[in-house]
Amino acid sequence: MKLFWFLVFYAHLALASSAVEFEDNDSRHKQASMKFNLYHVRGLDSSQISTSPFLFSDMFTKDEERVKSLHSRLANKDEGVSNSGTTATATSSDKMRGPKLVSTPLKSGLSIGSGNYYVKIGLGTPAKYFSMIVDTGSSLSWLQCQPCIIYCHVQVDPIFTPSTSKTYKALPCSSPQCSSLRGSTLNAPGCSNATGACVYKASYGDNSFSIGYLSQDVLTLAPSETPSSFVYGCGQDNQGLFGKAAGILGLANDKLSILAQLSNKYGYAFSYCLPTSFSAPNSSREGFLSIGASSLTPSSSSYKFTPLLKNPKIPSLYFVDLTTITVAGKPIGVAASSYKVPTIIDSGTVITRLPLSIYTALKKAFVTIMSKKYAQAPGFSILDTCFKVSIKGISTVPEIQMIFRGGTALSLKALNTLIEIEKGITCLAIAGSSETNPITIIGNYQQQTFKVAYDVANSKVGFAAGGCQ
Repeated sequence: MKLFWFLVFYAHLALASSAVEFEDNDSRHKQASMKFNLYHVRGLDSSQISTSPFLFSDMFTKDEERVKSLHSRLANKDEGVSNSGTTATATSSDKMRGPKLVSTPLKSGLSIGSGNYYVKIGLGTPAKYFSMIVDTGSSLSWLQCQPCIIYCHVQVDPIFTPSTSKTYKALPCSSPQCSSLRGSTLNAPGCSNATGACVYKASYGDNSFSIGYLSQDVLTLAPSETPSSFVYGCGQDNQGLFGKAAGILGLANDKLSILAQLSNKYGYAFSYCLPTSFSAPNSSREGFLSIGASSLTPSSSSYKFTPLLKNPKIPSLYFVDLTTITVAGKPIGVAASSYKVPTIIDSGTVITRLPLSIYTALKKAFVTIMSKKYAQAPGFSILDTCFKVSIKGISTVPEIQMIFRGGTALSLKALNTLIEIEKGITCLAIAGSSETNPITIIGNYQQQTFKVAYDVANSKVGFAAGGCQ
């Protein structure tokens, strides 16, 4: 049966429309950054919004799988890495292998089954627009493509049809971009014996994956901007926990990420502000994603920067040095050595994870203050510090500060620390990690309403409070 699907896939490839070559006319001069609206996926399809605890349970399960995957990669247990050669074979995980700036609105993604954020990008000629989840932990961008030879999940936007784009082409196995796939996706590229097209596999810690053609087309980030050449995955088999998004927009520090591909035009930097998701009903639902060096100015004076660090085990991710955590202005009282673990800032992880020793001390300090006014409640999923009170019923919340090398701090208010998982039950939106090899992950819930600037060219990341205006 596996061989059958493999042959069917290649038969479809042979009948696919011919690719059209195009030239990249981008200016080599760095232009002003491009800015997009950014939304939490909760707002992508308002009819699908749910406030039931099962939504949170599902989200937390996905979140935990992502964290486990990061643990595994840092421990050199890369279970998702394929060591197969470059000729496609019919394996159990990829039935179809032969053939895993600019500024835009950033939105919440709950309604498409995700606790993450999405933007709209244009692809092809003429441009068609798609809702893509923004992920600083992914390198290769991909979206679902017709004819969906194996499987495409339901998405909010119409699925991209490459044959309707005058500028689409599938990249050959001999292309340098194909050779880069192993480093970018942790999976070796495949090659279609029938067409010579490069086949990618992007796989994720929750066993989700996308398999398809490595492709090139023009990317439209704003109507006023000249389209840019863009290399991405055109997915023909996309299965897993992607909700109703069209695909993933990768912002990792890697040569195949959208950031690297646009760096000659805009500069090697980006910034974003994540709008609120669950706990602040009157807050802004729209943030932004801005790609380009000029996204760091003119408000750069308001950013407080800390160095970005490189970890050789996962060089594409963004690491920082967390030095202290305080609750209500007082250090939580753990040894400085407890903080000396890999610390990742990640848009794709929802809930911040702390090594158990740090989390236990934070929990104690937080509960000592909160329990004076609010009764404790049983834990929910990965969250074990909960109170019998609604968000609206809380008058004061002790401020938590995460302080990084150089004194840069995230000062977390109620909207960054508490989440109401069901009516009248509110939990601390930070979790402990009991893994043998501890890591810290600064999740997107704690980043909400902060402007976060990644000056990748100069290896530093900055934070500025004040909302997503």
